[in-house]
Amino acid sequence: MTPATTRSDPPTPVKTLRSDGIEARNRLLDAALALFAEKGYAKTSTREIALAAQINIASISYYFGDKAGLYKAVFTDPRSNPSVSPDQIDDANRPLEWALGNLMRSFVEPLKQGHLVQQCMKLHLREMLEPTGVWQEEVDCSIKPAHQALVVALCRHLGLAAPDDDIHRLALSIAGLGVMLQVCTDVTTSVRPGLIASHAALDVYCERLVGYAMALTDAEAVRRALPIRPAAAKKATATPSKRPPTLAPSPARRSRHKTTPT
Repeated sequence: MTPATTRSDPPTPVKTLRSDGIEARNRLLDAALALFAEKGYAKTSTREIALAAQINIASISYYFGDKAGLYKAVFTDPRSNPSVSPDQIDDANRPLEWALGNLMRSFVEPLKQGHLVQQCMKLHLREMLEPTGVWQEEVDCSIKPAHQALVVALCRHLGLAAPDDDIHRLALSIAGLGVMLQVCTDVTTSVRPGLIASHAALDVYCERLVGYAMALTDAEAVRRALPIRPAAAKKATATPSKRPPTLAPSPARRSRHKTTPT
């Protein structure tokens, strides 16, 4: 007796993943970020990355050259780790608030990517513990030039001919405002989650950071017995820009303009 033939349902169609350039490259970057952050560079294989990204392993060579090239691309991915070029900070025709706005946005915008920035922070910490040289390259090629540009902008704003230790200290403290926000997102979420819960909240946070940075700069002017310069805010208002508006001086700063000796 011939066994009865049972009719089976047609197989569920498998969704075909797009493999065009941008999407394939980003899938590799995302998969590599997760694995490098979790296991480190040495213990992560290109085969694992390709499998996690559902991309042919040959694509790694095509887009990045080799494993080291992929790791560097992950580390410098502008979606989670954007850099700010010196000319976005040091511009003699722009007020200090403009420079600080560009700097703070480089810290705040990645937070809008959600989990990617968390993994990026984990990757940075792992790189510091298990250095491959990529972090030092970022310091030399990106962070130092941005710092020097901020130092020049601060000197110009304060009317100083040359920077001293306190100007470098001020520049590092200003950058530290943004670094603290990125590194301590878990703490912020625990203490006051609404501060970073949406894109709009992050935009407000960015504006506040610019205001705090200006307050630090004003405090340095007071410490040096220099006049605080209110003209910068007026100049910023008069110059149209596609970027978010800069902050006007606070009442406390305006009151100090009247009492600070010239």
